[in-house]
Amino acid sequence: MIDIREGDINAFFAAPFAAYGKASPYISPMLSDLRRFLSAKTNPLFETADDFAIFTAHENGAVRGRITAHVHRASNQRFGLSRCYFGYFDCVDDERVAASLLERVEDWGRSRGFSEIIGNFNLTAMQQIGITTGGFEHAPYTDQIWGPPHLPKLLESRGYSPSFPMTTFEIDLRTAPLDGILKSSAMQALLADGFAFSPIQRSTLDRRLEDSRLILNESFIDNPMFVPVSRAEYEFQAKEMKWIMDPRISAVAEKDGAPAGAVIAIPDVNPMLKAMGSRIGLSAPWHLIKHRLKRRRAVVIFQGVKPAFQGRGLNPLMLAHVLGQMKSAGYQTVGGTWIADSNAASLRQAEKAGARPLHRLHLFGKTL
Repeated sequence: MIDIREGDINAFFAAPFAAYGKASPYISPMLSDLRRFLSAKTNPLFETADDFAIFTAHENGAVRGRITAHVHRASNQRFGLSRCYFGYFDCVDDERVAASLLERVEDWGRSRGFSEIIGNFNLTAMQQIGITTGGFEHAPYTDQIWGPPHLPKLLESRGYSPSFPMTTFEIDLRTAPLDGILKSSAMQALLADGFAFSPIQRSTLDRRLEDSRLILNESFIDNPMFVPVSRAEYEFQAKEMKWIMDPRISAVAEKDGAPAGAVIAIPDVNPMLKAMGSRIGLSAPWHLIKHRLKRRRAVVIFQGVKPAFQGRGLNPLMLAHVLGQMKSAGYQTVGGTWIADSNAASLRQAEKAGARPLHRLHLFGKTL
């Protein structure tokens, strides 16, 4: 018999390890970060405790799967939806377990009057989203989602349909044609026109993060599912980045001294988390030192240009600049978060940078 429990964060953390084993590419956030994010008391995304719930499936004393249910009220209001989300869906390859978890989140949504459910959303469109549908053999970078091949099958067996196809990418900095992103003549013309780069240093981090939030909100305003991010939400999400940021690989692009665009990138901490089991233990300081000495993978969290400066080549200029900085700093590869199939401009830019597809992703949804 499958037992569904609510609110057991320790079982929630353990579920994917139990379901997939140590040899899988799955990498968990730190348990402390999960506690912080998956709490209606601490996460400013949620208006009330009734906006969010976590569930775990248990059988014969063992945890067998997990899932979250939540509502993003700002998204429903902006797009005129009656939608709830599921997220962090991980379970063994067992239709009984999957059905029990999905039934629970569906009942959660129906009881609150929602007419549809869709996921994964961990927790918004600006964070990890989607169910992995291809590239299962590739280890994810920080902020990339990974799941095994049986998850989409389990969802389809429950009546969920795939939509909104996406891809994550990887660039090998050792072979990438960085000079192919933007012609040197175009680059020099932009610099001569008053564009310049300001690094994101620890002394200016708070101000630059606020600059990047405003750029994010302006540049992504017309993107599907995007909801402007409040300062409280952005600072809450950025809190975990501050201790791992490398000032050399993020930058704000300015035009005559005013912020015009930004690239936020961080070292990929997933290899360190994998070695630590995503827990703080006695070996954590050693793993942190080793990570800092051997940072070879980076990940671009987001890149955006204010509408007033779009269409002038600033996006490729920023990407060429940051990738060059990464290469000079000794990074060898860089991953990117999801790009939707509908985003032709970003896909073209990734192609020019020599990016190769890493994971295929889809959202899975159904009516309630």
